[in-house]
Amino acid sequence: MQSDANRPRLDAETRVRLLLEVSRSVHGTLDLDEVLERLLHAAGHVVAFDAGGIFVLRDGLVHGPGAAAGPLIAGFARRGYDANPKGRDPMLHDGAGITGHAIRSGEIVRVPDVQRDPRYVEGRAGTRSEIAVPIVRAGRVIGALNLESDRLDAFACVDVETLEFFAEAAGIAIESAVLHERLLAGERFEAQMRLAQEVQVRLLPTRPPVIPGYDLAGRCIPTQRIGGDYYDAIASADGRLTLVVADVAGKGVAAALVMAAFRALLRGCLEAGGSLAEVVAKLNRTLPDSLAGVVFVTAFVARLDPASGSLTYVNCGHNPPFIVRDPAAAGEAGATTWLDVGGPVLGAFPEARFEEGRTRLDPGDVLVLYTDGVVESADPARTHFGAERLAVVAGRLHERTAPEMIREIVLLTREFSGAVEYDDDFTIVTLKRDGGRSSRKA
Repeated sequence: MQSDANRPRLDAETRVRLLLEVSRSVHGTLDLDEVLERLLHAAGHVVAFDAGGIFVLRDGLVHGPGAAAGPLIAGFARRGYDANPKGRDPMLHDGAGITGHAIRSGEIVRVPDVQRDPRYVEGRAGTRSEIAVPIVRAGRVIGALNLESDRLDAFACVDVETLEFFAEAAGIAIESAVLHERLLAGERFEAQMRLAQEVQVRLLPTRPPVIPGYDLAGRCIPTQRIGGDYYDAIASADGRLTLVVADVAGKGVAAALVMAAFRALLRGCLEAGGSLAEVVAKLNRTLPDSLAGVVFVTAFVARLDPASGSLTYVNCGHNPPFIVRDPAAAGEAGATTWLDVGGPVLGAFPEARFEEGRTRLDPGDVLVLYTDGVVESADPARTHFGAERLAVVAGRLHERTAPEMIREIVLLTREFSGAVEYDDDFTIVTLKRDGGRSSRKA
């Protein structure tokens, strides 16, 4: 074998011919699989072989000497091998063999007799000699070209030089195809996320039900594009209104999926009837099958009789909502009633018992439901906005409409934190009973 110093160098005409061969072979396509198939076919016009393959590495693998073995190959084209190879392919999965060595070392490997090379892993019975050339872009190995022959010492030194230049040109085409595939994958992901957003928005009330004598509004702002907060306002045939706010532990897609399952289960339990405590207990028993790895869900469920203002509720480990009393009511200027009666979080304790709390929403009172993303908004010193501050703000905004209260609270929490984005999903619901005076009884 000739040394690298004595290896014949390709002349300019040969290099131009190789570039044209590669360019013609991949013209008109950016599909990675098709690019690899065409490049392997073109390699046969350059150097004769009986079996060969061209391989692209799995993105993100750390290459070079000492790199850990693992699923190595993301895409490939091969010809000349058995149509249905048996068992696990040690090259594709683990980076074994002569091709794997070329990939990990970044060196060209020419083997005149594979039976005398301990790195050789048999891929076909007839192979006698082999050459493997790494494909390098910007100093990084992105794949390899491997050719095998049924003859001993079939690949000459000039073939090494030729295939090295061919691999360099092929690397440009492969990189373009990989970037195109990533772009398409990004576009597909973006389309899926837009669809998920649209679906989640439809799971929330498009507009609150009209309840004579009441003003109702709600807003949900996920910290990521989709999230695990949920609120609802469900008017029943008997005139009662069920209000719900819930917070799935976690963020993102997993939390959003659990939120959708929670909504369906809750509505099913409500339709089945029973007291609020019974509804919540049934929900708690059935929810674990839908948690998908999420540990628990906190929730607040309330049932309002609009005529009397009577409010029955169950707090399931959730941040206590509160009622800001009408400041003009005698003896109760600005009083706040916290709604904390209930039980533990949902989904964690199947046999948990839940207690119903009872209060009244009188004319001029405002009910505020929220998730922890509202009160855990933090300033630069990491001081939380806090539930007490939220209650004070709600009291100060008492005369505003329900939507105006929410808009102002969003502005104030963003001003407090000094950021437009929230660290956690942010959900708030306000229900205001029209003004007037009545005696307040429990």
